[in-house]
Amino acid sequence: MPSSPRDLPVWTLAAASLRAGAPVALLCVVRSEGSSPGRQGFKMAVTADTVAGSIGGGIMEHKWVELARQRLREADTGPLLRPQIHRREAPADRSGMMCSGEQDVLLWPLSAADLAAVEAVINALQANTGSYLELSPAAGLLVVPPATEAALAAAETPFYDYHPGPAWHYRERLGFRDQLTIVGGGHVSLALSNVAAALDFELTVLDDRINLPTFENNHAAHYRHRVDYENVAAAVPAGPHRYVVVMTVGYRTDAVVLRQLLGRPYRYLGVMGSVAKVAELRRGLREDGFSDAEIVRLRGPIGLPIHSQTPEEIAISIAAELIQVRREAAMEGE
Repeated sequence: MPSSPRDLPVWTLAAASLRAGAPVALLCVVRSEGSSPGRQGFKMAVTADTVAGSIGGGIMEHKWVELARQRLREADTGPLLRPQIHRREAPADRSGMMCSGEQDVLLWPLSAADLAAVEAVINALQANTGSYLELSPAAGLLVVPPATEAALAAAETPFYDYHPGPAWHYRERLGFRDQLTIVGGGHVSLALSNVAAALDFELTVLDDRINLPTFENNHAAHYRHRVDYENVAAAVPAGPHRYVVVMTVGYRTDAVVLRQLLGRPYRYLGVMGSVAKVAELRRGLREDGFSDAEIVRLRGPIGLPIHSQTPEEIAISIAAELIQVRREAAMEGE
């Protein structure tokens, strides 16, 4: 079964608790910077005897879980928003951790009146509708229907959006932020899909072959499509959170795919193969009229250099490179 967005277990526990009439609180990291262990958007659901999710772990998370349980016991329904500074020398709001960075944590006790909104969050995550979660002291917990794609593009709506202050407001898009498309459905594609399924990517696998066992047995992918590689561009949208790995059956089909995708604004575009094969692909693309600036953005051979050999090892090396690129983008504030 394909993976769900990271937050789904959090909201599932919250909904089950509310239906049972059991107290439950939401913990949410609404802001983070530096080497904070909890990143913006991290969440937990906390009940009297169980939790789901994480806001960064360690002693800080333990203290927040205990605080949430205390407030649940006391039936304190007021939200609490507090900074956590991960430096020993901080004059106030020290988290107890020394990893540097900061995060603002929201403790939001949920009530029976929130059940409809919590269920709407679950539906939006499962259907990937592009709806938004909004939290604020003025409006409470809301799920806002998605804007049109044109409006999203025009506004360049961020995935997470937080405005601090007494009238603070937090908003995030529900679902997967990052999309990974693997062009090619062979053994490494299957192995990479299984690894990427745990990394919060919405995963699409494309291939042009019929009755390919590794494609048919890829149950980690959210979407599997057979495509004509001559028209593959229509199946691989571009965008700042789009990652594309090309690993078709051979050099010729790799070249067909790359001629359509190279130069488009992907966060990551890479091709699997040996040094010699990738050099030949770049030479052919240059002869086809692609500029050096376009060709240099093509990553290959892909994967961090860990001397991988098996499909599973290669998949891990590629996944590590995807994580590296994702984190570099986050550090750049994109």
